[in-house]
Amino acid sequence: MSNSEEQERDSNGLSPAQRLEPPNSRLINAGIVTIHDMETLRACVAYENAHGQRVQILRRLDDRASELRSEDT
Repeated sequence: MSNSEEQERDSNGLSPAQRLEPPNSRLINAGIVTIHDMETLRACVAYENAHGQRVQILRRLDDRASELRSEDT
């Protein structure tokens, strides 16, 4: 694992690639649901924009961002 991957890990110990590249959609959903901070979410959006640009994944990340914002208020 490269230093950049290690630096991108969040408090749960998962990198954006680990959250967004599992072999099935249930694991991707679990990776997104377990995002608890905006910094991790932004890293995942940046990863997806750079690598996959899958609309469905970006939509789920956007929904999770809305949930996190509503939790903060």
